[in-house]
Amino acid sequence: MLTPAELVELIAAVANRDQAAFERLYVATRAKLFGVVLRILRRQDLAEEVIQEAYVKIWNSAGQFNPALSSPITWMASIARNRAIDVVRKKSELSLEEEPAAMEVAAESPDPLARREMTEELKRLLECVGRLEPDRQKLVLLAYYNGWSREQLSAKFETPVNTVKTWLRRSMLEIRECLGL
Repeated sequence: MLTPAELVELIAAVANRDQAAFERLYVATRAKLFGVVLRILRRQDLAEEVIQEAYVKIWNSAGQFNPALSSPITWMASIARNRAIDVVRKKSELSLEEEPAAMEVAAESPDPLARREMTEELKRLLECVGRLEPDRQKLVLLAYYNGWSREQLSAKFETPVNTVKTWLRRSMLEIRECLGL
């Protein structure tokens, strides 16, 4: 794994159209970005397409990266995440009810996040999310785990967008307090 400083150097080289630097950047970050995209899309074929498009955008936008504004991985992950969310939005323009079952939050258990050796931090986070009211749990998970937009959540919960924003903000404050942050 490369350090953030090394990633900054690679992005600067990519901005100068250095293909070898781009290959190193790709190798160093593809697993992380693919995970972000796959978590949102739930389909490997779509995730592969989105990752390809994200790296094209990274190649074309590398000159716009400003390390003073964000870390390299955050910048690249936001490009990939935004592209994945665009795909979800296009798919859901027909109807939110036609979303694949994977876009719904899994039952009460944290099975989509479960791993054999769940970190203590993740266990604490899930415990804090579990303390929210059931509707707020679903809202938070749809927004931050599945990547739903505020507009999609508004339609799903039949509530104005501003109310959804307020609920999300309050829920996140409760989670932050529970985590002791």
